[in-house]
This record gives sequence, C-alpha cells and structure tokens, in this order.
Amino acid sequence: MQRTQNIVEADRAHVWHHLTQHHGFASADPMIIVSGHGMQVTDANGRTYLDATAGGVWSVNVGFGRKEIADAVQRQLVEMCFFAGSYGTVPGAEFADQLLGLMPGMERVFFSSSGSEANEKAYKMTRQLAHKQGQGKKYKIIYRDRDYHGTTLGALSSTGQAERKEQYGPYVPGFVEFSHCCCYRCPFGKEYGNCNIECAQDLETVIQREGPESVGAVVLEPITAGGGVIPPVPEYFPIIEAICRKYDLLLHIDEVVCGLGRTGAWFGYQHYGVSPDIVTLAKGVASGYAAISCTVTTGDVFDAFRSDPDDRLSYFRDISTFGGCTAGPAAALENLAIMEREQLVQNAANQGEYLLGHLHELADKHAVIGDVRGKGLLAGIELVRNRETKEAVEESYAMGVQRRCLEEGVMVGRTNRSLPNLNNTVILSPALIATKRDIDEIVACLDRSLRYVDQQRGD
Repeated sequence: MQRTQNIVEADRAHVWHHLTQHHGFASADPMIIVSGHGMQVTDANGRTYLDATAGGVWSVNVGFGRKEIADAVQRQLVEMCFFAGSYGTVPGAEFADQLLGLMPGMERVFFSSSGSEANEKAYKMTRQLAHKQGQGKKYKIIYRDRDYHGTTLGALSSTGQAERKEQYGPYVPGFVEFSHCCCYRCPFGKEYGNCNIECAQDLETVIQREGPESVGAVVLEPITAGGGVIPPVPEYFPIIEAICRKYDLLLHIDEVVCGLGRTGAWFGYQHYGVSPDIVTLAKGVASGYAAISCTVTTGDVFDAFRSDPDDRLSYFRDISTFGGCTAGPAAALENLAIMEREQLVQNAANQGEYLLGHLHELADKHAVIGDVRGKGLLAGIELVRNRETKEAVEESYAMGVQRRCLEEGVMVGRTNRSLPNLNNTVILSPALIATKRDIDEIVACLDRSLRYVDQQRGD
C-alpha cells in the first residue's frame, strides 16, 4: 500500500501527462496502470478493466502480456541493441521483407520511431522530390478535413482538426485542406446514392484552385480514425487515385491507426483497391511492445532518390536516431507471427461485423445515437441531441459516457477536443484478440452508461 502511494505521489509530482489538464490532479489521483493480460489491465489500486481502446491509442493489437514478444526483444537486445540506420540490422531486414510481402506494389521501408515522424519523412520525400524534379514547384501537400496525422508541427499542419491545432501556429506553409467524407454530415448537403461523390471530387477542385503545378502529394487516412471513425463509400478511393494520377501527385495513405489488421484487412487501403505511392505505419506494427514506425514506398519513389549518383543532394538526406533500435523490428516480427498464427486479421473482420451489428441494435434503444460507423474492430458511435436535426451533444456528454464506462470497468475512447462542436463520438478499438464475450460486455456497458448519463442529466 505504501509503495502504491509513493508511486502515485511521484507521478503527481513529476510526470507531465499527455492531453491532461493537471489542475484536476489536485482533487483526484492519476490512474497508474501496473499490469495487463489479454484485454484486461489493472491499476495501482488493484482494480481491473476491460480495455476497448487497445492501450488508449489503438496500439496493442495482440493484447497485453505477450511473453513471446518480450522474449524476442530481450534476445535481440542482448545480441545487438542498436546501430545507426545508415547500417543494416538482422531484424530490420527480416521485418522489412515480411512486411512488404503483405503490401504488393510497395518495395522499400524507412524506419523511425513514431507515426508523426513517419509522416514527416513522407512530407520530406515529397518536398525533396519537388526540388529534384521541378525546382521545388510541386511542394504543396493536400490533406483531408477531420483526418489526423501527428503532433509535430509538420504533421499538425496537415491535420484537419481545428481544436488540436489551436495555439500552435503559425503552421508550416504549403499544406492545404479539402473536404471530409462523412456521409452522415455531408459537407455538400447530399445523400449517398443521390450524389456524385462530391467529397472525393473536391480534391480536384482544390488542386485546380491551388494550381496543379504546385501540388505534389495528397495525404489521408484510409478510414478517418480520431476524427470520428469515418469509412469512405466504396467509390471514394478510386476517384481519389484517378485524380492523383491525372495530376501526377503522390498518393500517401496514413495507416498509423488502420494498419496491421485493425480494419479486418492487413491495411485499410486494401479494402478499396487502390495502389498508394507512400504508406505510413506505427501503433500496431509492434502492438506497443517497442517503438517503431515505417514509411513505406514504391520502387519508383525510392529510385527517384538514386538517379543522380554525382549529385551530393540526390539521396534522401534524413535520419531517425531510434529508427536504428532493433527492439522495434524484433517486436514487429513476433507481432506478425502471432497475428498470422492466431488469424487475428480475420478475427478483426468477424468480430467487427458482430460489434457493428450490436451497436446498431443499441442505436434502436437509444435516441441519442445518431450514427454508427466503422470497419473491423474500429467503431464510432456519434451522439446527437436530435436525430432529425443531427444537433451534436456537447463534449461533456460524451465525456460523461466515457467516465461512466470506466466506473463500470470498461475503457472506451472518444473524440477529444479535436473538432469544434463535434466532439461527440464514442470510439471503440479493442485488441484484435477480442471475443464475442468481450464485445457483449463492452456493448452492455455502453447500454448501461448511456442510460445512466441520461438519467443524471434528466434527458
């Protein structure tokens, strides 16, 4: 008991937490997570929770307590822990080979240590190619409203979430936004089935407005994740890709959340039959057991950086210190082995269908649920005051649902201070090992929590 209190006090006194207003710690202890097994985690007070967030930020795809990953990392660190990324390592080569076997058309992997960093590498590739191939003219990068690409200034400049960007400007020039693709809140006032997929066509409108000669790439998530879980309609990505090819733009797919099985396919873009030029990965690559991210490119992108051997500026002049740490690819190799052995991608597809079916049933019971969206084990429940007007509940309502779920022993996520007046989506992203029993428990807890919050507020 004394050690637990010492840990809490040390945390309160010295740790600066992510996304946290620390003024609240004056009246409530920080939650300290001390252990985990499968989908269960335990805090410093001995209370156990069912985690429907894969570690809080959709990362721990294979669940907690995987000794085989820890053992693989331990063996590798004793053998060779680190060497600069200008050299090769055994797990780096082996993991790149196995990863690319799952990504037909992609040929090279650049290692770094976070999703933000992976996206920064992609942006630098785009900018450098603009200089190599056209005096720097095609430097602009178009991103999508409601998508999220990271916390660095470059990645935040390409993020379509206004509240996350507040107080961090001015931003990096050359990043331009186009419309989101949420049918429930269509920015063009249309309905799917009676539209021309204007949300995709808007990309060409923006390219024309900016000048095609100035645009080098488009970056977007295959399924918008933190911006409200928004899967595009089937026609969306073929239109996006056709526009990219028409204007000679790099198609950059940010798979930091969706990659490695989350959506019921190895990669989210594989649901839509497109061929990206750049794919960025992190989170589920090693299921959070070690830091690793990947910027994956086609052979054409890679070859463009070795076409001028006598030019001192021709190669990709970038470095990521901890891209040379072998723990990441060692963990990633074992992570892949587990996913293949236990068929977790197929499980994500199967259990995701089961989850979405039960969430639609939940919507029939709760008028506050305006829309249910998702694919695989990535689901969003958008909460509204009025289904006809689609007036969003205030963020405090979604916070109340999340808090009540936690009190009942289930961790869920939500849109968090990201979208003005639209932080109203509860998000579920359980580990890919989830069973029907886990999903039943999650949905039942949501049912009780929605009723509780309504009763407390008198709705």
